[in-house]
Amino acid sequence: MSQAKVWVEQITIPTYEIGEAEKNPIFLDKRVYQGSSGKVYPYPTVEKISEKKTDKEYTAVWLENEYLKVMVLPELGGRIQRAYDKTNDYDFVYYNHVIKPALVGLTGPWISGGIEFNWPQHHRPTTFLPVDYTTLENEDGSVSVLLHDVDQMYGTKGIAKISLYPGKAYIEIIGQLYNRTSMPQTFLWWANPAVPVNDNTQSIFPPDVHAVMDHGKRDVSRFPIATGVYYKKDYSEGVDISRYKNIPVPTSYMAYHSDFDFVGNYDHGKNAGLLHVADHHISPGKKQWTWGCGDFGRSWDRNLSDDGRPYIELMTGVFTDNQPDFTFLAPYESKSFTQYFMPYKNAGAVKNANEDAMVNLESENGRIRLRVYTSGEFSGSVLLSQGDKVLVNDQVSLSPLHTYDREIEGENDGLYFALIDGDGSIVLEYAPQEEAEEETPAPAQASPLPEDIETIEELYLTAVHLEQYRHATYDPDDYYREGLRRDAGDIRLNNGYGKRLYARGLYEAAEEHFRRAVKRSTMKNPNPYDSEPYYNLGLALEAQGKLSEAFDSYYKATWSDAMKSRAYLRMAFIEARRENFARALEFVEESLVFGGRNLSSRDLKTALLRLAGDTKTAAALAHDTVKLDAVDTAAYWELYRLGEISLSEFSTITHGDAFNYVETALFYKDAGLTDEAVALLKQMQDSEDPLIHYYLAYLTGDEGELFHAAGLCPDCCFPNRLEDIPVLQYAAERNKEDNKAPYYLGNILYDKGRFEEAIELWEESRFRNDRFATVRRNLALSYFNKRHDAEAAERELERLRELVRNGEAILEGGGTDEG
Repeated sequence: MSQAKVWVEQITIPTYEIGEAEKNPIFLDKRVYQGSSGKVYPYPTVEKISEKKTDKEYTAVWLENEYLKVMVLPELGGRIQRAYDKTNDYDFVYYNHVIKPALVGLTGPWISGGIEFNWPQHHRPTTFLPVDYTTLENEDGSVSVLLHDVDQMYGTKGIAKISLYPGKAYIEIIGQLYNRTSMPQTFLWWANPAVPVNDNTQSIFPPDVHAVMDHGKRDVSRFPIATGVYYKKDYSEGVDISRYKNIPVPTSYMAYHSDFDFVGNYDHGKNAGLLHVADHHISPGKKQWTWGCGDFGRSWDRNLSDDGRPYIELMTGVFTDNQPDFTFLAPYESKSFTQYFMPYKNAGAVKNANEDAMVNLESENGRIRLRVYTSGEFSGSVLLSQGDKVLVNDQVSLSPLHTYDREIEGENDGLYFALIDGDGSIVLEYAPQEEAEEETPAPAQASPLPEDIETIEELYLTAVHLEQYRHATYDPDDYYREGLRRDAGDIRLNNGYGKRLYARGLYEAAEEHFRRAVKRSTMKNPNPYDSEPYYNLGLALEAQGKLSEAFDSYYKATWSDAMKSRAYLRMAFIEARRENFARALEFVEESLVFGGRNLSSRDLKTALLRLAGDTKTAAALAHDTVKLDAVDTAAYWELYRLGEISLSEFSTITHGDAFNYVETALFYKDAGLTDEAVALLKQMQDSEDPLIHYYLAYLTGDEGELFHAAGLCPDCCFPNRLEDIPVLQYAAERNKEDNKAPYYLGNILYDKGRFEEAIELWEESRFRNDRFATVRRNLALSYFNKRHDAEAAERELERLRELVRNGEAILEGGGTDEG
């Protein structure tokens, strides 16, 4: 009987170690990376790679069934490091036998090979960092590993569930993306499988892909036969760029459009390849990247591996068709999707596929060749017809070990293929279409300057585009402000610009713009079609402590269906803070009616039920929630409080990560359940993370925690949440001897674009302790880059050099330089 199994073991992999993370904050507010913003704060960066190889031990999660064996490395971003087809001794993704990073990632190190999951941007910030993981043995006999990651830049959360099923030769990936913040966020998701290549390798794009585009759709080429200049390479003689051997320079291309659900590669020498399958309605992204088969590409192959084997990347985008191409996640919204990666053999350049089967139908010189591969055992029939004439009707038994291959006489016109199972259901079908002469799409154009844009609508759309795509060099504010200069009351511009201000913690200024949007939207009638400005006004008021006004604004927002789940949740939080728990429960129930997967609503309802004494219902809801999100720390804390799990089991879920504890504590603080927040943070009483202790001081008034936080090492402590701002303001005001609280607060505000305020805070930190090297470094950079005052920057650096020479500078770790 077939079965699947999962296990965890320690393995040794030859590794070129990375250097220590930069302990100082890195602010890259104008850096371009992969076509969008290359900012990294609050993540640390690494800038050194060792040239020496050592054996290093890793935790590996293995999944295996009768066909496949898969290795996942949670310590390296949760990537699939190896995917092996046991039926033909074939690694269907590029298996790099060594960990040999290069500094090409967003925060530095990046490695080739395997399948990398890139989210919420490409390449993702945590691609070389550990992620939380959980293994599962499921009731249907499948096995899974869940990989969990919270993006610390924007607070969005992603889970990839990697599964193997008994009797199936595919890897299933179920992605779950959550926005647990009260504001909209953006994301992209590109799975990045690398595949081995040689002169026999072909990238298999669907038959309706006739054009491909570069990053940002800046350039276009015909496909598969390129006939113009692409990536500065002249293909005018007509070159098949689906073939690796024909691409001599680093080249990226993404399918312009396809109505098919697959993309892959095939090695015609080994008669084997990789295929990705996902619903094209939500997974339109189909991409190839190569370093090129020339000298430059071969040098990079050697740089990233010890054996110099070449590879290409076949990236697959969900909710995205280009890089960069970001999608919005609304407040408290979740999105989910399914992807399949599978090996296949003896089928060539397939023409249609799903997770169960794939077909290749080729016609040449009066002969038709039909090949079929299935990912599991199949019994049924292969049908090929031409009009009313049946050409083939074979009864077959297929599996990953037994494929179908038949040639007959005939031409390609009017063919129809179907794979039909024993009960008459069609498993897969395909009908070749005549290739229509399609126009090559025009490349994208750069946005004009704000003053050169004719209409307010275009100014608004440009601003939103720049925000959504996290543009590195164009500032959305310029377009919002130009539009507001022309019409100070425009609804869209005020609402959009207000959200920009809110995201920087400028709540009063945001309130002013949201009020303008509300005023204009109610100019003719009191019940506007879109009530988002009311919701956003509620946020700005709530952030200022104006709870009654915020409550009223949220309530008005619920008149619009799109705002109900988020607005009712915010009302529930307010009522919980007022200790009107029964009323809060009513509102959170309403929130769940309109957003059943709203995790914050589910967690708040669980807490309120527990407080009301309905522990049975609370426990059942928490158990259901962790089925939706297996790493929902608030749900697990509720299960602990309900006696369903032990404290050690809760600690296992959080992995003892201070970030996870603060995030969960903030949820309870939002609901006014301060005792719960404190109880959570006290589980990390021995933590060396300063924020744990600053929060404990803020929530309890314990001055001992304030002084303890001030004495902790500031290395790699990079707060960036809006909620961190009042906590650090409190610390800076209550303990005038603490030079680190204003330093941390300055870091946040600089990251939010509040440069002058950040400079003033760093100057305050310098006043409190003028030997703190990082503050002087920050001031020198900001004087030069933001105030354009080279003399002030030079004075700051000269004083820093003097402190270092004298052994007086306080460097990273809180110690002094001994010269």
